[in-house]
Formats: sequence, C-alpha cells, structure tokens
Amino acid sequence: MLAAILILIAAAAIFWLIFFKFKLLRLTPGWGFIFALFMIHVMLVFMIGLRFVTPSSANATMVQPTIQLIPRLTGPALVTGVLVQDNDRVKKGQPLFQFDRRLYEDQVAQMEAQLAQARQNVNVLKADVDIAVQKVALTLAQLSYERYEKHIYDILVTQNSAAAEDVQKWQSRVDIAESSHLEAEAELERANLNYHSQIDGVNTAVASSEAQLAQARYYLDNTTLVAPEDGRIVNLQVRVGMVSGIYRIGGIAALIADADRYLLATFFQENLKYVRPGQPVEVAFDLYPGQIFRGRVDTIWMANGSGQYLPSDEIPKFHPVGPDVPQGQYAAKILLDDPDASKFPIGAQASAAIYTNGETGAWAALRKVSIRAHSWFNWLYPMPF
Repeated sequence: MLAAILILIAAAAIFWLIFFKFKLLRLTPGWGFIFALFMIHVMLVFMIGLRFVTPSSANATMVQPTIQLIPRLTGPALVTGVLVQDNDRVKKGQPLFQFDRRLYEDQVAQMEAQLAQARQNVNVLKADVDIAVQKVALTLAQLSYERYEKHIYDILVTQNSAAAEDVQKWQSRVDIAESSHLEAEAELERANLNYHSQIDGVNTAVASSEAQLAQARYYLDNTTLVAPEDGRIVNLQVRVGMVSGIYRIGGIAALIADADRYLLATFFQENLKYVRPGQPVEVAFDLYPGQIFRGRVDTIWMANGSGQYLPSDEIPKFHPVGPDVPQGQYAAKILLDDPDASKFPIGAQASAAIYTNGETGAWAALRKVSIRAHSWFNWLYPMPF
C-alpha cells in the first residue's frame, strides 16, 4: 500500500512539474486521459487491498433463536388463561398459557382407577394360582384313588371274584380322572403365566396402567404451557376463549430466546479468501449511529441455496446466469464482545468489517475510517424527506 501511495504522489508531482511548473508540454485532453487512466489503475491497489485484507459487508443481521409455542395436547383445548402480554420478558419455566384441565383431570382419575384395579388383580391372580394348586392336588388324589380301585378289581377278576365289566368301568373312571388332572395342571400353568407376567419385576397389567397414568399426567401438566427458556414473547395472538390444539396450524405465539444470539454477515465469495475464525471484527449498527462495536469471527457458512437440488424426477435445466443476477454469497457468523446482549435485538441491521491481518496496518486504518464514516452517516441516512 505504501508503494502505491508513493507512486501516486510521484505521478502527481511529475504531472505538476511537466504541465504546470515548467510547462514542458501543453496539457491536452489526450495527456489528461492518459494520466487519469494511469492514476485509476494505481488506485485499484487500494480497492483490492480493502476487499481482501479487510472485507466488509453492508448486509449483516442480528439473529436470535426463536421457539414456536405450540400446545402439546392430544386434541383441541379451550384457552382459559393468558398469563403474559405481548413483548413480555419471561424466565424458563414461567407459566404462559392455561388450557381447560377438566378433560385431562378426568383421564388422570380414570387411569388412577385402572391402576388400582390392576394392582388388585395381581392379588386375584395370586388367588387363582392357589386355587389351581389345590385343584391339581385334588385331581391327583382322585386319580390315585381311581387307579387303586381299578388295581383291586384287576386282582379280583383274576380270582374270578368280580366281573370284567367292573374292570372296564373303573378303567373309564381312571381315564376321566387323568383328563381332569391334566386339565387342572394346564389351568395351574395358565394361572402361573398370568401371575408371573412381569416387566422388570412389575406385573404387565400394572406396568401398562402405570404408563397410561404417566401419559395422562403428562398431558394434564401440559395444560399449562410454560416458557422453555429465558426470552421474550412476540406475536401474541391467543385470547381467552380460543380453541387451540392439534387442529390449529402453527403456534399461538413465538418466544425469542435470549441466549446464543449472533450476527450473520454475508460476503461475496472471493472476499472470504483470507477470512478465518477468531479474526477481529468491527460492526456499525444502524440502530446506533456513530458507534462501533467489536467482535470476532466464529464460523464461516460455506453454503448457499443455489447449489441445492431437491429430490425430483425432473432433469435439471441449466441456463446462463444473467448479468443482473448477483452471485451467491456466503455468510460469516460473528459473535460480539459486548456483554449486554439485550442491546442487539433480533433483526437489527448492521455493516461489518473483518480484519484478516489484525487491526494494525494501513489497510486496517483505511477500513476503520470507512466503517466509522458509514456509522456517522447513519445520522442522516435514510433521509427524512
């Protein structure tokens, strides 16, 4: 840069000596055009240096995360209370809206009754197991008796002391007793399966009722919509008496989060050649004419929507870009050093300058003059007439 300034000074001095001091040549339009062309080419050095060593953006916007406030209920619900006003600042966990609780209170009561019944049924299942055990013992005793009687008649038949028909009768009674015993054992197995059906040591019917009760209590808790984090309420359109729920499109208000706000500045792609995270930044907000705020580059968003193609069965059509269409830009995420983040609201417009070689040197000095001039010019622009 110093060399360019010396060349400009030397060229101006030579031009003055030749055409004005000693009048060695007569100043004609041709000589004037040649000298002007030479000076313009030398001045391109300043433009190139400023663009690449200290790139600037006139399109920087303050960005804050926003959260849509949407009721998390199973169906439409009547709004019974609006506990905040538009533009109110809220804290995490602060109640914002109240919805009709009656339906969800009834569901909780129903699930509590079902859980009590399921727990009582566990005792019933235990009693069923005990009954089945006794029935198995009874049928086993009956089977033993029938087998003993048949054995006696088998002996009597061999001694011609009983008829063969009596043996057949007792055999039939043994078969019936065996069937009854097998049925009792099957009933005992079924009772044991029902009683010992468990998940992590809890009866499955009880676990199912507990899960349904937890879900009912979850929706009952959500009849009060609370702030998910610290922030500010905007676009509050909900009123008491409005029906809201899953059939309503979108949220009923928006919450602008206080945390993690940043400045997003767009640059021409070539201007980011030497930009790296951590480099110092100066920002001139339109909201604060005459003031300069400092920050640093956090990340560079190397992405632009013009390079995205959505899934489709259509073959892309390529056409030359018109000269009036601006090139796709990339963005740099900038974090400000000012501890009071509330001074920089969402959507605040600004100009930003990045110093790739630090804030010292001739290029940085020129850029500092430029961005400060822009900041002071905000006192007048846009014109009120």
